[in-house]
Amino acid sequence: MTKLTRHDERNFRLDKTNAKIFGVCAGAGRYFDADPTLIRIALVLATVLLTGITIPLYIAAALIAD
Repeated sequence: MTKLTRHDERNFRLDKTNAKIFGVCAGAGRYFDADPTLIRIALVLATVLLTGITIPLYIAAALIAD
């Protein structure tokens, strides 16, 4: 088995170059290899359907990730 270097590790990081607000959705898109626009749409739908519980989670991810 090969040893992973720091650059090979799969870590969640904010993507500030593609960010709209904090870069959470862009970072999640990079982490999951998905389109950040789809992540943003899912976040908006979850916020509407779950009556805003995702807003504190989004802020927590923005503060913790970087």
